[in-house]
Amino acid sequence: MRWAWRLEWPSGSVADRHALEPDLTNRGVLVHEVDRPTMVLGSSQHDLAVTGNIDVVQRRSGGGAVLLRPSEVLWLDVLLPRGDSLWDDDLGRAALWLGEVWCVTIRKFGIEAEIFREPMTRNRWSDSVCFAGCAPGEVVVDGRKVVGISQRRNKTGARFQCGALLAWPAEEMVRLLDLRPAEEALGALQASAGSLPMGQEELQMGFFNQLP
Repeated sequence: MRWAWRLEWPSGSVADRHALEPDLTNRGVLVHEVDRPTMVLGSSQHDLAVTGNIDVVQRRSGGGAVLLRPSEVLWLDVLLPRGDSLWDDDLGRAALWLGEVWCVTIRKFGIEAEIFREPMTRNRWSDSVCFAGCAPGEVVVDGRKVVGISQRRNKTGARFQCGALLAWPAEEMVRLLDLRPAEEALGALQASAGSLPMGQEELQMGFFNQLP
């Protein structure tokens, strides 16, 4: 039996959409359009300073900062009810099925994507920048992360927030977060993450087509 996925395109600011309390009782995907540059901080980054003239919002899921800029990232929230056949109580395994969907999608474009299955990697920069580290279920190409996944769950279900990089503005991350020493931070970020060469709409449609 193929389950139906509810597709929604929420409106409002980036802050409005991060504050949503979506229905987690059924499978769904929230498709978010990015209309202006916004730095999104993780739930524990209350003291992280962001320099420059840019919107800053805080999400309720964990992890480091993510820079959203129009046409440079595909932002999808995948909603999964507790008790679904894809559900896993183990947080270390919970996103593996979703990483597989992303991998199959990306491979359709002739790119060898792999799921990261090891324990979460951390380094000097990963507490500040989401794409500096890697967690189980996230997706890498040539050893560099291209899809990040954070998760919020409650008694009803889980909300997986996915960001697929279509560009990787490592220099802007270093500048906006004032990472020091800058040269070392830039080298680390360039080595830790990469970008996908396809357009946003074709990647989005490819993802929809691979949902189980």
